[in-house]
Amino acid sequence: MIRFILLQNRQGKTRLAKYYIPLEDSEKHKLEYEVHRLVVNRDPKFTNFVEFRTHKVIYRRYAGLFFSMCVDITDNELAYLESIHLFVEILDHFFSNVCELDLVFNFHKVQVTSGYL
Repeated sequence: MIRFILLQNRQGKTRLAKYYIPLEDSEKHKLEYEVHRLVVNRDPKFTNFVEFRTHKVIYRRYAGLFFSMCVDITDNELAYLESIHLFVEILDHFFSNVCELDLVFNFHKVQVTSGYL
């Protein structure tokens, strides 16, 4: 089961956060900070799957954006990695080669598109 989805830039600014579990705002900010530190400092030679607390974070970097999903430890990593890629393909279809500014200035489209995950 997906716990949350994050789209963050290299500086740690969250461009989209979608939570599928109830969390306090302070816990959400703490999670965003921890996930960013986890994925941005990770060597590109390593896999895109990393254990996080009692769950697993699957992430992928496209240009300057990190697409991260937190899922249950027993879930299939490759299926979620493929869903991240599908989400990027959908965004590319909407924006014709998506970039970070598209996410900022067309947030409403991105929010609707994230409902497909």
